[in-house]
Amino acid sequence: MHDDIPLTTGRARRVLDERITPAVHATTTALEAAWHELPGEPIPPTDGLALTFTPYEVGTPWGAAWGTTWFRLTGTVPTAWAGRRVEAVVDLGFDKNMPGFQCEGLVYLADGTPVKSINPRNQWVLVTERAEGGETVELFVEAASNPVLLDYHPFLPTQEGDVQTSSSKRLYATRRMELAVFESEVHELALDVDVLLELQAELPAGPRRMRILQALDDALDALDLQHIPETAGDARAALAEVLAAPAEASAHTISAVGHAHIDSAWLWPVRETIRKVVRTTSTMTELIDQTDDFLYGMSSAQQYAWIKEHRPEVYTRVKAAVEAGRFLPIGGMWVESDTVMPTGESIVRQFSQGQRFFEREFGIRPKGVWLPDSFGYSPALPQLMRRAGFEWFFTQKISWNQVNKFPHHTFLWEGIDGSRVFSHFPSMDTYNSRLSGSEVAKASRQFRENRLATGSIAPVGWGDGGGGTTREMTGTAARLADLEGSAKVRWEHPDTFFDRAKSELTDPPVWVGELYLELHRATLTSQHGTKQGNRRCEQLLIEAELWAATAAARTDFAYPYDELDALWQQVLLQQFHDILPGTSIAWVHREAVERYAETAAALTAIIDQALSALAGTGDAAVVVNPAPFLQAGAPAQGAVLAADLAAPTAVSLSEQGGGYVLANDLVRVVVDAQGLVTSAVDLASGREAIAAGEAANLLQLHQDFPNMWDAWDVDRYYRNRVEDLVSTTGLTASVDESGVARVVVSRAFGDSTVTQEVVLAPGSRTLEFDQVTDWHETEKFLKVAFPLDVRAEHTIAEAQFGAQKRVTHTNTSWEAAKFETSMHRYVLVSEPGFGVALVNDSIHGFDTTRDAVDGHVTTTVRLSLLRAPRFPDPETDQGVQTHRYGIVIGTDQLGATSAGVRMNAGARTITGAHGFDPLVQVSGDVVLSSVKLADDRSGDLVVRVYEPSGQRGTGGIAVSADETFDAAVEVTLLEEPLGDASSDADASSFTVDAYEVRTFRFPRN
Repeated sequence: MHDDIPLTTGRARRVLDERITPAVHATTTALEAAWHELPGEPIPPTDGLALTFTPYEVGTPWGAAWGTTWFRLTGTVPTAWAGRRVEAVVDLGFDKNMPGFQCEGLVYLADGTPVKSINPRNQWVLVTERAEGGETVELFVEAASNPVLLDYHPFLPTQEGDVQTSSSKRLYATRRMELAVFESEVHELALDVDVLLELQAELPAGPRRMRILQALDDALDALDLQHIPETAGDARAALAEVLAAPAEASAHTISAVGHAHIDSAWLWPVRETIRKVVRTTSTMTELIDQTDDFLYGMSSAQQYAWIKEHRPEVYTRVKAAVEAGRFLPIGGMWVESDTVMPTGESIVRQFSQGQRFFEREFGIRPKGVWLPDSFGYSPALPQLMRRAGFEWFFTQKISWNQVNKFPHHTFLWEGIDGSRVFSHFPSMDTYNSRLSGSEVAKASRQFRENRLATGSIAPVGWGDGGGGTTREMTGTAARLADLEGSAKVRWEHPDTFFDRAKSELTDPPVWVGELYLELHRATLTSQHGTKQGNRRCEQLLIEAELWAATAAARTDFAYPYDELDALWQQVLLQQFHDILPGTSIAWVHREAVERYAETAAALTAIIDQALSALAGTGDAAVVVNPAPFLQAGAPAQGAVLAADLAAPTAVSLSEQGGGYVLANDLVRVVVDAQGLVTSAVDLASGREAIAAGEAANLLQLHQDFPNMWDAWDVDRYYRNRVEDLVSTTGLTASVDESGVARVVVSRAFGDSTVTQEVVLAPGSRTLEFDQVTDWHETEKFLKVAFPLDVRAEHTIAEAQFGAQKRVTHTNTSWEAAKFETSMHRYVLVSEPGFGVALVNDSIHGFDTTRDAVDGHVTTTVRLSLLRAPRFPDPETDQGVQTHRYGIVIGTDQLGATSAGVRMNAGARTITGAHGFDPLVQVSGDVVLSSVKLADDRSGDLVVRVYEPSGQRGTGGIAVSADETFDAAVEVTLLEEPLGDASSDADASSFTVDAYEVRTFRFPRN
C-alpha cells in the first residue's frame, strides 16, 4: 500500500483543531456583560459583587498590568436547550500557550459562592447539568490582568514586573462571553482523536500504528463536518475497537496525581499567588466533584493557610475533599523552599511548621518531601528528612542538567552523614504533564529502572502559575488506563506508588552526595539584599528563641510562641525557591526586603525584652554572646559585665611600601598600596596563606550575559573576560580604642564605587573585610579572589549541620559542570597540617580553581558578590549593597565553623545590672544549634546539637536550671520521641557520628 501516514495525520489534526474542538461549544447565545475596573489593589469578593457596573462590549480592551476588573454576566438559557448541559464560555483574551502566565479569573455566583477559575486552558463554567429552559443566569468574574513577562521572545527587560513601574495601558481584549450547549459526545470524540493521534506518533511502523491510522480515517469519513454533533457518535464508533485494545502485560505504569505547582511568588507577587491558589483549588475541587477517581495533590502548608485566612468558603471545600481522600496534602513543608541556602534550622522549621499545620488541620502527616522545582538539593537533606519522619523524596529538576544525564529515576539518596532516603524522579521529566503521547512514551522509554521496577510518577496539570488539571487531562487518563501501545495511567496517591516501588526495588542504586543542578548556578548570588535579609533573620530567630527560652526558665518572662511562629513563617515563605534564589520580579524582592526589615525589628524587640529580664535593671554595660563559641570575652551563649573583661592587646599597625602591616599574637598581614593582601602568615607555624606572587582580596569584574534565564544562570564562558579592579581612590589606616586595626580602601569602576574596611582584631586569626558597594553595573558579575598557597584536593563548604566536600579538579564532566558551587558560612581549603577558610555573613556562591607554577599547586577561591541581570528584575542589586567576609589564616574545620558562626552571631552590648550564665552548655565534639521551648507549648526545653567536623565523637549537654527541667529524652526534629530505646539516651554523655544531628527534650517539672 502507498504511504498515506502524513495525509491521515494531517487530516486528523486539522479536523480536530478547526472543526471538532470548536463544535464542543458551537451552539451559543451571548451573555450581557457589564464591568468595573478597580483603581488599585484587589478587594474582597463581597465588595466586588456590590460594585456599580456599567455596560461592557465584548472586544473592548480591559486591564492594566496587575489590575483587577470585575465583570457581571447575565443572560437566559434558551427554552430550546431544555435537557442539555449548559456552560458559560468566557475568553478574557487568552493565549492558550500561557496558562498561569497571563490574565485569569475566578467566577462567582450571585450569592458570592466561588465556582471555578477561567484561564487559557479552562474557559468554561458549568451553568446547569440539565437545563429546563428559561433559567436566569447571573455570574461575576473577578479578572486579574497579570502581564505576560515570559513572552515568546523571553528574558527581555521589562518594567512591568512591579506595580510601581508598570504601565497603565490595557493589556487584554475579551473575545467571548457566551452561554453554550456542551456537546458531550463531541468532547469525547475530540479526546479520542487526540489520544490516538499522539499515540500513533510514538509507535514504530507496524500493525498497531497502521490500524490506529485506518481507524482515524474511518472515523473522519463517518463525521459530517457540517453536522458534527449529529455524527460524532458514528465517528466514535469507528474508533471504539482501537481504543478498547488492552495494554501489554509488561507496559510501564504511570501513577498520575493532579498537580498545579503554584509558585508562591515568581513572575507575580505574593498577593497574586494567594488569588492563584484560590482560583486553582476552586477548580480542582469542582473537578473532583465531576469525576470518580481523580486525585489532586498540593504541597505547601502556607498555601492552605492562605486559603483558610482569605477564602474560608473555598477552604471548606478543600477540607471536605481532603477528608474524602481526593485532595492530597503532600510534601510536609511550609513552602517548596530552596534547599541549598537556608540554614539547617530553617529546613527543620520548614518541616515542623508544615507538618504541624497538616496534622492540626487535616489529621494528616505527609510521608514524603515533594520538591519538584528547587534549584539543586543539599546533601544534608537525607538526614533531616529521615529525622523528621519522612519516608521518601520526590523531584524532577535534575533532569534540567546542561551536561550530564542523571543515571537513576528511583534510587536511594545518601547524605553527608550516611542517612539514606528512598527517592524518585519522574521519567517523563516534567512536573506539568498533560499526559501527551510524547510524555507518556518518554516516561516508559527512558525509565532507568525498567529491569526491576514497573512505574513512575506523573504530576498532571498546568503549573507554575497555577491552573491545575483539566477535564481534558482526566479524559486522556481514562483512555490511557489500559490502551495497547501506551503506558498504563492511573490516578494514585504518591504514598501508594512509593510503597510499591520499594517492594520492587529491594536493592536500589545509591547516589551519594549533593544533587547538584547543572543550571541556575547564579541563583546563589542574584538579589543580594534578599539573601542578606534571610541570613540575618535566620540568626535573629535562633537568638530570639535562645534568650526567650533562657528568660522563661529563669524569670517570669512569657515565651512568645505566637509571635515566633508568625516570624518563622514569614522567613520560611521568603525561602521559597523563586524568592531566596533571586529569580522573581522586582515587586517580590522589594517586598521581601521590606518583610525582612519588619521581621528583624520584631525579633530585635523580643531579644531586647528577654535580655532585659535576664540582666535586670541597671546602667552597667553588659556584653551578651549568642554564639556557642567564646566571643569578645563573653562565655558561650551567656553575658558578662563589660567592666569585667580584660583589655585586649592592640593590633600593631605599621606602614610598608605605601601599604600597611597588621599583626596580632596569631597572624601577620600585609596590605599593599593597592589595598590587596599580599601576605597572610600564621605566626605559630610560619605558614604563608597567600600564593607566591599573587594578591588576595582582588575584586574581579566579569561580563555576564547568559544564553537564557538571566537571573538564574551564569554560563561557563563568563570567565573568558575579566577586569581586575586594582586602582584605588583612597587608602588609609588606623587603630581604634579597642585595639582593632583598620585599613580603608576605596575604588571606583564603571558607574560604581566600593569601599572596604580591612579589619584585624586582637586575638583573631580572621582578617575581615567590611565592604560597601554602590553598584550601578549592567550584566556584570563581581567576585573577590583569594589565591591560596594550599594544595587542596577538595574544598569543604558548610552545608546544613555539617559540610560537603568537592574535589578541586575537573577530571570528568561531572566535576567540570560544578564551576559555581554553594556554601553557607564558610569554605575551607586545606592540606595536611594547614588550612585556610573564607567566612561570610551573606554570601552563598563561590568558585575554585587549581593553579600551578613550576609544579607548585595552589588553590584559588573566589567569592561571588554581586550580579546585574536584567530579567525578570531589570534593576537587580542596583544601589548600595553591603558584604562582610573574611579569611581565616591557619585553621581546621572546627575553627572554620567557629569563625563562621561568630561572623553571623556577633556579641551585643546592652545595659543592665549583671551578667548571666548560659542556660545550656555543651561539651565534647558537638556544636549547639538551637535552644528553644517546645512547639507544643508544654514549656519543655528543646536543645539541638550536631557534629561539625565530619568525624565520630562524643558530646554532652548540661542545663544550668536543673531545678526547672527533668532528665532529657532524645526526640525527632518534630520534637517527638524517637520510638525506640535511643529515646532514653543520656544527654549528659552520648556518642555522635560524622555530621550527626541530635535533638533532646528536657521536660519541664
